[in-house]
Amino acid sequence: VLSKNTNMDQGVSEIVPNEVYANHVKLFGKWNCDEISVDDISLVDYIPIKGKAAKYLPHTAGRYQVKRFRKALCPIVERLACSLMMHGRNNGKKLMTVRIVKHTFEIIHLL
Repeated sequence: VLSKNTNMDQGVSEIVPNEVYANHVKLFGKWNCDEISVDDISLVDYIPIKGKAAKYLPHTAGRYQVKRFRKALCPIVERLACSLMMHGRNNGKKLMTVRIVKHTFEIIHLL
């Protein structure tokens, strides 16, 4: 995107590029979602990673279980975090499970 900058005192006009910033959605601010691909054709529709499913944090508070097959639209990392909230003592502790998932991804990244 270019803009024309006109200086009236000297009658000089120059073209100055406008800086355009595009923030790519990165999970936890570190991992780019565009680098991930699902190779299995049968799972592409059920493992959402890109597009609307790309989130900064896996905590959308969405109601994905209202309709049949809507949980297929839920980001896969959020489904992982929600599946960790099981067995009584962990019920409802989503912030704890998001932290656990973040630490797990950092350990996997180091390996």
